[in-house]
Parts: sequence; C-alpha cells; structure tokens
Amino acid sequence: MSVHDLVLTGGRVIDPETGLDAVRDVGIAGSAVRAISEQPLSGARVVDVSGLVVCPGFVDLHSHTQDVAGQRLQALDGVTTALELEAGAFPVEHAYRRAAAEGRPINYGFSTSWAGARMHVLAGAPPVADLDELLGHVADPRWQAAATPADVDRILGLLEADLAAGALGIGVLVGYAPGTDPAEYLAVAALAARHGVPTYTHARDLVEMDPDVPVDGAEEIVRAAGETGAHMHYCHLNSTSGRHVDRVLALVERVRREGATVTTEAYPYGAGMTGVGAAFLAPELLHRRGLTPSSIGHLALGRRIADADELRRVREEDPGALVFVHQTDEADPDAFGLVHRAIAFPDAAVASDAIAPQWPSGAPDRLRWPLPPQVATHPRTAGTFGRTLRLLVRELGLLSLPEAVRRCTLVPARVLEGAAPAMRRKGRLQPGSDADVTVFDPATVTDRATYTDPTRPSAGIRHVLVGGRFVVRDGELDPAALPGRAVRGG
Repeated sequence: MSVHDLVLTGGRVIDPETGLDAVRDVGIAGSAVRAISEQPLSGARVVDVSGLVVCPGFVDLHSHTQDVAGQRLQALDGVTTALELEAGAFPVEHAYRRAAAEGRPINYGFSTSWAGARMHVLAGAPPVADLDELLGHVADPRWQAAATPADVDRILGLLEADLAAGALGIGVLVGYAPGTDPAEYLAVAALAARHGVPTYTHARDLVEMDPDVPVDGAEEIVRAAGETGAHMHYCHLNSTSGRHVDRVLALVERVRREGATVTTEAYPYGAGMTGVGAAFLAPELLHRRGLTPSSIGHLALGRRIADADELRRVREEDPGALVFVHQTDEADPDAFGLVHRAIAFPDAAVASDAIAPQWPSGAPDRLRWPLPPQVATHPRTAGTFGRTLRLLVRELGLLSLPEAVRRCTLVPARVLEGAAPAMRRKGRLQPGSDADVTVFDPATVTDRATYTDPTRPSAGIRHVLVGGRFVVRDGELDPAALPGRAVRGG
C-alpha cells in the first residue's frame, strides 16, 4: 500500500471535469494529486475533512492584486491561482521576475498589456509593468486617441515580443481609450489569433451609453471573434454592461451559436473600482451610466465625492487614485438581479477584479500580517468567492454547489489552457492534477469583507493548498507559506 505525503480523508470531493461528487479520500504526493479513493488511504499526514467540500483551488482570471498582501486575502477566499489578464503587464517579463524574486502565496501569471504598450509608444510612459504606474497615466489624452499606422505597428510589435516571452494573451483596456480606432482593436485580436492566445477586454461604452461611440462595446468584442477567429474574453461583463446586461448576454449567446469563441466573467458586487482619471468618469459623462459625482467613493479620502468641481479637482491632482463606482444598488432586487444573471449566464467564470490593498501613507509593508486596520481595498479582493457560494448557492439557489465550484475552477482554467498547458492540471481534482486544493464548509462559507471593512477575510474556508503545501490550515493563514509558481504561456 502506497503512503502519500498527505491524505484528506472523508470529505465530499467535487471534480467538475469528471462530474465526481462523492465522499472520497484524496492522496497527495509532492505537488500533485496521486489518488482519489473510495477506500481509506494511508499518508504521512492525515487530515479529517468529514462534512467539508474538497475541490480544486479557485482560479481567478481577473486579479489586480499581484502582491503578497492581496494574495493572502485571496487565499483565505479559496483562491490558489490569481492572474492579471485584463490590464496585463508590460513588459511581461518584468512582472514575472518581480513576483518570483519576492515570492507569492498562490500561483500567478500575466497577459501582456495593450494599454501599457500603447502608453509607452504614444505617451512615453516607462515600461515598468506596474499597475500604479499605468493608472498614473490613465488620464493622459495622448494614449487615449487614435494612433498612426506606424505607431500601431510598434504597439503590435511590443505585444508580440511579450507573447514570445510567455504572456498569457493580450489584455485590452479599450474602454479607457475611447478614441482608439476600431481597426486597431481588430489588429490586436488578429495578433492573438495568430498566436493562439485569448484577448481579455474591458469593453468600450455601449451605444445606449454613448450614441457617438465609434463602435458598440459589446458588438466590437463579438465582431472581433467572428472576423479574426480569436478567443475573445469579455471581462467583468456586469460592470461594463450596467442596465443593459440582458442585451449583451443575448448577443454573446447568439455569436456562440454561430461558432465564435467568446467567454465571459462577472463578480457579485454592485460597485466597481478604478482610477478616478478614467475617461468614463469625467463629470460631464457620468449621466451615461446613471451616475452622479456622489456615486464615486474616493478610497483615500474615505468618503464620496461631493460635486462635479471636486471630481474635476481630484482627477487632475491624482488621476490614478482609486475610487469606488457605486453603479448598482445591491439592496434593489431588480437592479442587483442583473449582476446575478451575468454570473449565472452559461459558462460564465467567477472573477474578482481584485485590487491590491492600499496603504494610507509611507512605504507599504507588504509582508505584514495581519493587515493593519487602515489598509483598504475593494471587498471583492477578500470576498468574491465566499460571497458567490453564499449568495448564489445557499441563499438564492441560482447555481447548484457543484456548478458554482465549476464556475470557480474548471471554467476559468479552460479559458487559459489552450495558451498555457499548465492550466490543464488546474481546475480539476483527479490523479495527475496539481495539488491546488480548497476545502470549505458549504453550510457556513461566506464573505465578511464590506465596503467599510474591506480586508476582513472570508469565513468557512478551512484549508487551502498550493502545490501540495498548506497556505491556509484550519482557517488560519500561514504567513511563511509562499509556494506560488508562475503560470506562463506555452
């Protein structure tokens, strides 16, 4: 009888690929799952997980918290792989090198950043693969406008070099650069198609929001899939579609039937977060989204913006400052139902859009744990997956538990696995899969982070293993555990 390094015994094992949903023992050796057994397994360590769900670790396709502090919060929410794909990083090798040098508690990876490359070419932004630097240039009109054919060629060349360096596709923040020629977007999609990788798009405005938009944001994404054959991933469809979610979902459903590859994601919150200098937050444009200046909560100020004059001032003083964008009333069942439908849409991935914890002043101590109370972020950083399991499964019944697990694991893994072979061993719990495992109590799992207490970890996540090592044990984080490994394009 073989002896495993670790056996998780007596738990309800859910493997979304095979459909297994039964009490089994899970045997782990090294960094891989070696056995799923009806019979008791022997191991050097045996952990009783009776009454708990044992499933693949959650895969987050949309996480801007690529530091130790934020990834610890995500680990406590059941996440074992967090990827920066929407904004991406440019040059991508800088981001991979930094993460490897510092160590990470969970697995990490990056797309290349169309916005970063475009800012570098058109506005002289330094190529440092840093999200704060990118947000600092987000309001620069030079990168938001149409580019010359020569500049487009330079941008595409930089993106292609990053793909050769292992980027997981191309992140396209076209919604932040509304003057971009639609032909450039199609050229980016064609580049992705040639390399067999997805694009990850923050959509432009919909035509209902801006009748003068060069192309409807949803139509642009699905048209690119049809015309180029690229895999187009539609980022946080809930937040960019607003009141028009149903129209956008119907469009995606139609083009899928026609053979296009368009995947979607959503998060279960009514407020977004971004840099206050984003083009769509200009005071004169807020009405397009049904917003007012008081819909915007300034994270550093700790309050909502008073009026249009204050909004103009903070946008000019610090365009990269993070703000909440309260666009959907979570207390209104009809309004918040749009968010629920975006998550429940067939094969939609759960993805957090997590934001790195923000330290109020001075150099952040990114290894400090627990986080001090003055550190702030969006509650989705700490609570997206716990909230999904509580809200959509236990309270609303919109997803079964196995289906919710699939949306958090196998669905996002399959978005990536064509571009990154390593993802074929994630999102599953079966012999040969990576030992990235989440164990939770289905009766109590919940988010606890709120807009006023945003770094409070989720509850009910009992154990989290990354590469066979406990990062969370009995609900407690191990601050010394940094087993995260890079996921690269292959």
